[in-house]
Amino acid sequence: MSSDAPDSGREKWLAPVAAGVTVVLWASAFVSIRSAGEAYSPGALTLGRLLFAVLALGAVCLVRRVGWPPRAAWPWIAASGFLWFGVYNVALNWGEQQVDAGTAAMLVNIAPLLVALIGGRMLGEGLPRTLLLGMGISFAGAVVVGLGMSGQGDASTTGVLLCLLAAVTYAAGVVLQKPALGHAGPLQVVTFSALVGMVAALPFSGALVSELADAPVSATLNMVYLGLFPTALAFTTWAYALARTTAGRMSATTYVVPALVLLMSWALLGEVPGVVGLAGGALCLAGVAVSRYRPRARTVPAVPEPAVVREPAG
Repeated sequence: MSSDAPDSGREKWLAPVAAGVTVVLWASAFVSIRSAGEAYSPGALTLGRLLFAVLALGAVCLVRRVGWPPRAAWPWIAASGFLWFGVYNVALNWGEQQVDAGTAAMLVNIAPLLVALIGGRMLGEGLPRTLLLGMGISFAGAVVVGLGMSGQGDASTTGVLLCLLAAVTYAAGVVLQKPALGHAGPLQVVTFSALVGMVAALPFSGALVSELADAPVSATLNMVYLGLFPTALAFTTWAYALARTTAGRMSATTYVVPALVLLMSWALLGEVPGVVGLAGGALCLAGVAVSRYRPRARTVPAVPEPAVVREPAG
């Protein structure tokens, strides 16, 4: 048995657990954004969220003595940080001011399909049949969830377009983050990507300061929560899992998010899900299971070589 077998066995279940933590926290972000967005403008909320994320991640890096990423990782970190941590957050925050959380989650979740298509080409990951089938099932589930929740809010054209922009920048960020993880560790990649996004959001400093003075405590606590958990923690667990699988397979797990948003809206906002929404959630879960399925390799029994019959010496 190889010496790294115990670590391999541990990573077999650690990576799925990390992915699970990510999708739960990202689902909760849709609800928190709706709440904080009542007091904070999209840019101010982005800057505040990333500020708390960078403070938390920076503290962890200091304690663990994590240094700067290698030079080879920086182009990928800079591009992913600007698009995924910067533009994505502003677009999503703005979009969620005009559409309900469930519809926003459904629209943003076209991103895994884009990740699989781009990653299959750019990263050479390919498009396995199980991944395509699972994504198709989950995408259908996400659509059903959105239809089930569409009566809970008015979706303006601008809001829909902003959520679609968020999906595109999310997909680009995932694909760009994957090569970065080949040069640097997950904590390095996430910390410095968040720093890049925060620097990009600095023009909203004035809005954040003025809105902070008038915002209710609940909205500010939601902003802090967004920075510490759906950003600092969830992006780190995401990067850990992404480093151990393909971008396409990892992104397919986020199809669970609309179903979780539905349940959280039910628990936290008192919005009772209908039969249509529950059916869509079940499809999302089924699709993720299919996309992550890997058939076992068949073992071909060895054919014994025919015995050599030696002639007796004459």
